[in-house]
Parts: sequence; structure tokens; C-alpha cells
Amino acid sequence: MSLNDPQWGNRGGDGGGGRRPNQGPPDLEQLWRDLNRRLSGIFDRKKPGGPRGDEPGDGGGRPPPIPFNFRFLGGGIGVLLALVLVVWLASGFYIVDESQRGLVLQFGRYKASVESGLRWRLPYPIQSHELVNVSGVRTIEIGYRGSEKNKVLKEALMLTDDENIINIQFAVQYILKDPVDYIFNNRNPDEAVMQVAETAIREIVGKNRMDFVLYEGREQIAVSAAKLMQDVLDRYKTGILISKVTMQNAQPPEQVQAAFDDAVKASQDRERQKNEGQAYANDVIPKARGTAARLMEEAEGYRQRVIATAEGDASRFRQVNTEYVKAPEVTRSRMYLETMQQVYSNTTKVMVDSKGQGNLLYLPLDKLLQAAGAGAAAAAAPASASEAPPPPRPAPAVANEVPPQVAEKSETRSRENLRQRDREAR
Repeated sequence: MSLNDPQWGNRGGDGGGGRRPNQGPPDLEQLWRDLNRRLSGIFDRKKPGGPRGDEPGDGGGRPPPIPFNFRFLGGGIGVLLALVLVVWLASGFYIVDESQRGLVLQFGRYKASVESGLRWRLPYPIQSHELVNVSGVRTIEIGYRGSEKNKVLKEALMLTDDENIINIQFAVQYILKDPVDYIFNNRNPDEAVMQVAETAIREIVGKNRMDFVLYEGREQIAVSAAKLMQDVLDRYKTGILISKVTMQNAQPPEQVQAAFDDAVKASQDRERQKNEGQAYANDVIPKARGTAARLMEEAEGYRQRVIATAEGDASRFRQVNTEYVKAPEVTRSRMYLETMQQVYSNTTKVMVDSKGQGNLLYLPLDKLLQAAGAGAAAAAAPASASEAPPPPRPAPAVANEVPPQVAEKSETRSRENLRQRDREAR
């Protein structure tokens, strides 16, 4: 059937080109004429010299119909296809930031990596691209989410070497060192990092005691965990570089927190007492060592002195013996006098006149000598002193004061008595 047939699409019509409901498809020719009329009206109104509907000969304001032509329709489709082609080719442009790397995929398979800037690839579905941030620091949290109060006990509870349970919370920071491995070798690399971190921490904690994990070994555990995690991630070729592992919190479980606090306090008291004892030992031991060294030095000095004295006495005795052989009487008298001098120099001396009937009963020679020495010292003091203390008063004698002449006579008499006794003894 021809499209120009006026009855096409108007079967059983009303003769006016109208269309009743449910009586076949619409009249395409009529639709085409209506479209031409509307387009012509729009273009004629825009032209300043174009025909208007109120001028004669314009057919009542309706433009002449344009005959339907498939060539015209084909030309419009070509323009539309060209436009679509341009848009499709333009969709291959993309921008890569400085912090990113671009991965070009051809039919879903990796083809090349591109640096930052404006880039172009073949449009989809031939090629596609992935933008990967290689400078940003990524962070995962193990044992908590957001803050330390939001605990994840499934991840935080771990068993130590001494069979104690502790609660550990830590964070892992990492960057990308190979975006190709990060995208294509792992389905979920962030989940892989979390599992590797938890595995590494559990292994290290399981090889150490609870006190080491909670106190002195926290930094060492973090360093060891970072090294172990990096080894595992490199083995799986994830393209991830661990930058830092931070221990946020490490403590015993809440159920035994009170008992653990008591144990910690007892341990601290023990350490305090040990430190006090060590401080006391550090104070006493050096003093004892110094006293021992001093006593040893004194004993050594005494030994040397006694030996030297004994050697000197032996030498003196040999010399005296030699002189005694030469002159026995003179040597005996000299030895007697020296011995008496030594004895009397260390004793208190009192002269008693037992035969005389004078008023002088006894004479304290020591007190007199002390008084004479004190007077000589006072006389030798510098006269320029403004306030010199008064000279010490001589000790009061039991008897009356004896003048120096009497003392000298008494001393002479005592010497004569000693010589007389010596002669009588001989």
C-alpha cells in the first residue's frame, strides 16, 4: 500500500481525515503536514520580509506543504550520527590530579599508566580508566571505630604468652607504592590490610608477656608489627606501604580491671620499696667501704710505725751496747737518767720536804710550770690588738705561792738528792 494513499490510516474514517478511537494507526501524512506547518510558522515569524497570514494569496496563512522525502530524513540522521560520534570521542578526555595516577584499561585489561594532566583514551567500551590516589594516607582502626570508647571486642581481645587476656586498640597508616598491584592483585585491599594487621599484632602479642605488652614494650611491639605487616603485604603483592603503626590503648578487660589495678599497685609498692632499699644501700655501702679502707690504712700505718720503732729500738740497743762495752759506768748512769726523765715527764711531780721543819710542806712543780708558760704567752701577744683577752690566771696552788728563786733552789736540791741516792745505790 502506498504512503500517499489518502485512505491509509483512515479505514472506516469519517471522511474528514479524523480518526475515531480504536480504528488503526494515525495518519502519517497528516502528521507530517502538521509538523511542516508548525516549523514554517516559526521560521516565517523570524524573517522580517516573510509572508504573513493576513496578506492575500497566502492561503489563509498556511504555508504550502512540503512533500515527504526519505532523502531529507536520511540527511538529518547523518548529522545526528556525526554529532553522536563527536560526543562519543570527546568522552575519552579525562584529567589526572597531581596526587593521582591514571590506569588505562583496554577491554577491561590493564594497558598503561599515565601521569597527571589532561589525558585522552579511546572511548568506552574500547578503553576505560581508573584514577588512584597514591599520595593520600589511608588509616584503618583495629579494636575500635572512631574513638576508643567504641570498642570492637572481637578485634581487640588478644591472648598473651602468660595466658592473660588484654584489650589492645591500634591504628595503621599506609600509602600506595604500586597502584597497579593495588587495583588488580586484590579484590578488597583495605580489608586485606585490616586482616594482616590483626594477624601480625596477635602473633607478636602471643609471644610476649602481659607486663611487657602493657608497659615497657609498646613501642617495640608497634615497630615489630609494622615490619611483619609489610613482609606479608609484599608477599601478596598488594602495592601497599605501611607508614606507621600506633598503639592507641592497651589494658586488661573491664571484667578484671579492679583486680588488675590492685596487682599494679602492689607491683608499684614493691618497686618503690626496692628503690628505697637500693638508695639506703647506696648510702651505707660507700660509707662502710670508706671506713674499712680508713681502718686498713690506719692499721698499715700502725704496723709500719711499730716495725720502724722496733727496728729503731733494736738499732739503739746495739749502739748502746757498743758504748756500754767501752764505758759501763757512764753508760749506766746515762741510761738511768734518760729513763727517769722519760718517767717524770709523763707524771705529776710534787716535791715534799720530809726532813725540814719549814712552812713549805710540798711544792707543785707542774702547776708552777703551767703558770710560767701562760705568763710568757700573754707577754708575747701583740700589743696592737685592740681588745686582748686577759691572761689566764694561774691555777691556785695548794700551798702559798713560791717565788721563782725558791723554785729554782728546790729544783737544784731535787737534783742533788737524786744524785745522792744514785751514789748510795751504787
